[in-house]
Amino acid sequence: MAEAVANSGLLAVRLVSPDRLLLDATAESVELPSSSGYLEALYGAAPLLAELGAGEVRLHGGTSGDQKFFVAWGFVEVLPERVTILAETAVLPSEIDTAEAQQELALGEKMWQEAGDDAAKYDYANAMTRQAEEKLASAKGESA
Repeated sequence: MAEAVANSGLLAVRLVSPDRLLLDATAESVELPSSSGYLEALYGAAPLLAELGAGEVRLHGGTSGDQKFFVAWGFVEVLPERVTILAETAVLPSEIDTAEAQQELALGEKMWQEAGDDAAKYDYANAMTRQAEEKLASAKGESA
């Protein structure tokens, strides 16, 4: 793992999905999509464990340069000198299949229409729709 040098002001950042290690580098800051909204981790931040939502992880500075990754669901651990991102889905925006994402969006919208009074189905349809929308925005370079 890329270790942050003491007092360097850089975070060691690791992004892992179930099938591969996508990133092992340093960064000045990391923007993350948590389930309750975006957050930014900086060197020296207070420890935090958060649930990931769907959206882009953005890295700034350090050996990572400015990079973006689409992630969906998982967890992030923020420590004063390190950020570890464990994502169920993690890809570069250029790796996103937009046709597949359009199909996921259509399916999510269909499931939402059919959810009726079932809260679990409604929540699942919303999550699926959000993930597809964020995936498309990331692929097009339009993520918020």
